[in-house]
Amino acid sequence: MPLSSILNALDLRKMLSSSHNTAIIKRAAQDLGFLSCGISKAEFLEAEASRLEQWLQQGKHGKMTYMENHFDKRLDPRFLVPGAKSVVSLLLNYYTEAKQTQDAPKISKYAYGTDYHFVIKDKLKQLFQVLKEEIGEINGRVFVDSAPVMDKVWATRSGLGWMGKNTNLITQKVGSFFFIAELIIDLELEYDAPVTDHCGSCTACIDACPTEALTPYNIDASKCISYLTIELKDQIPTVFQNKMEDWVFGCDVCQDVCPWNRFSKAHNEPLFDPNPELLDFTKKDWEELTEATFETLFKNSAVKRTRYEGLKRNLSFLKQ
Repeated sequence: MPLSSILNALDLRKMLSSSHNTAIIKRAAQDLGFLSCGISKAEFLEAEASRLEQWLQQGKHGKMTYMENHFDKRLDPRFLVPGAKSVVSLLLNYYTEAKQTQDAPKISKYAYGTDYHFVIKDKLKQLFQVLKEEIGEINGRVFVDSAPVMDKVWATRSGLGWMGKNTNLITQKVGSFFFIAELIIDLELEYDAPVTDHCGSCTACIDACPTEALTPYNIDASKCISYLTIELKDQIPTVFQNKMEDWVFGCDVCQDVCPWNRFSKAHNEPLFDPNPELLDFTKKDWEELTEATFETLFKNSAVKRTRYEGLKRNLSFLKQ
């Protein structure tokens, strides 16, 4: 057999193998309850390098100094996983119609139930195990906000949605109320194509932002209520008085006003179901919150990230 024929046969076998393995990954992700799964080639994010550098130089990351670290790993997943060939991006829905008691200080929907880090990390480990059983030995790592991975960029490159003017990943089918996670692995797969931007002339998110943190496709995180109530460890600057709109942990404003979120559907993950006691918490209950109640109410919750002292700081700021 001529060498060219042998090479063509090997290329065909490789292509069929990539297609087969891709189908296994996407089916397994669906079986585990992920909303969608997209795949992109693990490579240097050249277009993001200058944007990230400029954003950092302008100080838009506030006091999140960790954003300045591991610049190379943030832009190239092969520094995180040597030999990496593919980035598998996954979305997990957390949208709920449940609402807190009227007039109570507000927390972001994503924190209503069990901390997503625990839930998603467990699902990713299960997914990785299935892949090893069905495909064979794979080297890689799973990520849920646990390393310098530009998750929204990879999800965009993987065709899961587009980066909206509020800098969130948005999809036409279900909006933007979902978590993003990744598997970075040393397996060549079939890669998905990015989708087009459908924000159009809409500026609802920019117009609604209480602290004017947004410009089209850019966020000044140092002004974002989520940053101010979670990431910032110092006192909240007085310039934001009367601009917090009762948000005490996180903020959903730019998502709540997004027209695409009219297509959001309630999640089906029991661990994300809100704690009934949390929903019933009144303004008076929040004002009288003790550390013991905090530990009970927010056990296994993302709200614990801000600690009791941080939450009390936020509550005090709302009263000023």
